[in-house]
Amino acid sequence: MPGSTANNQSTSNHTKVALITGAAKRIGAEIARHLHAAGFNVIVHYNHSAKAARDLIDDLNSERENSATGIAADLNDHTQVISLAQQSATHWQRLDLLVNNASSFFPTPIGEASTEDWDSLINSNLKAPFFLAQALAPHLKLAHGCIINIADIYAQRPLKKHSIYSIAKAGNIMLTKSLAQELAPEVRVNGIAPGAILWPEDHYKKTEEQLSDENKEKMLSQIPLLQRGQVQDIARTILFLAKDAPYITGQIITVDGGRTLTI
Repeated sequence: MPGSTANNQSTSNHTKVALITGAAKRIGAEIARHLHAAGFNVIVHYNHSAKAARDLIDDLNSERENSATGIAADLNDHTQVISLAQQSATHWQRLDLLVNNASSFFPTPIGEASTEDWDSLINSNLKAPFFLAQALAPHLKLAHGCIINIADIYAQRPLKKHSIYSIAKAGNIMLTKSLAQELAPEVRVNGIAPGAILWPEDHYKKTEEQLSDENKEKMLSQIPLLQRGQVQDIARTILFLAKDAPYITGQIITVDGGRTLTI
């Protein structure tokens, strides 16, 4: 992976560093780009999306030399989660921001759910964020940094046929509040609950085919702003919480166009 080997001599110790999990594609990639444009060095975590991660890192490093790197890790493997934390903390010898963005999302209807489904959804949405936060807490405390978890509006209003996912995201919200209390005053911890930003990928085909056009239109009609949000909406909220909200911690900001007013 270009930029993945430690070469921190040319990087200022004053440059803030962000680790974004699941950052190769979709919302994670936009978060990485947005933070990078704001002056952060970024660590792009990925699992299967090596090419997308490589392309993103190359683009960012072409804009500012030695400002982006990539680390592969399977969040279902605890050993790899801890290795991700260790590599992230040592690459530039600091860490200011952890964005727990990586997430599995697929239906688990009652009667069809498996223990593998449970593990995949709980690990990416709850277990890995907790253990990354625990491993990186000393480094974040030194930097007086922050953690931002990506939750979901379905953490409080469950999505039919997605019980395990909804459970995992509900845990993610309590994780945010618990960590905010545990890590204060040095580290702030907040969450973002997106609404309809990107249509979900099909779990097997990895394409945006899970919702029919009719269901998409029905969903949009239930949003007071009558439109789907943009990935930039999440990235801008991340940057606000990271840089311009020194007195906000333990909060979940809902970015949904008002959808939770109607469901």
